[in-house]
Amino acid sequence: MSTVTATPTASASEAIDHFSRRLSTETDCSDVNAAMNAGEMDFVLLHVVGSEETFTRRHLPNAIHLPHKMITAETMNKWPKETLFVVYCAGPHCNGADRAALKLAQLGLPVKIMIGGLTGWEDEGLAFAGNHG
Repeated sequence: MSTVTATPTASASEAIDHFSRRLSTETDCSDVNAAMNAGEMDFVLLHVVGSEETFTRRHLPNAIHLPHKMITAETMNKWPKETLFVVYCAGPHCNGADRAALKLAQLGLPVKIMIGGLTGWEDEGLAFAGNHG
């Protein structure tokens, strides 16, 4: 028996619950890009790490630079309460998106993390905005 099969699989209902919960809090680079290309930006894309200089150099199209340290009730008041925020950071090695998502959720705002961040976006060969090569 391999280490893959040593632990029994979840029941179908447990798997449905697990993956539904994950999809309710995560999206990916491909889905964000597809929404942009289709003109379906029904969310606000937040670049939540780095300085203004690094944001200017390379960020996702249509993203707003709002470092997670700046997320407060006051800074979020300019959007309606039902606005979905999609947050991203540098990539899997960065927890800035987790910090931002937690803050947004604590403020009672809808939020999803774009898994992969800048690294995932680049890995998929998607175009950046800014002064990046």
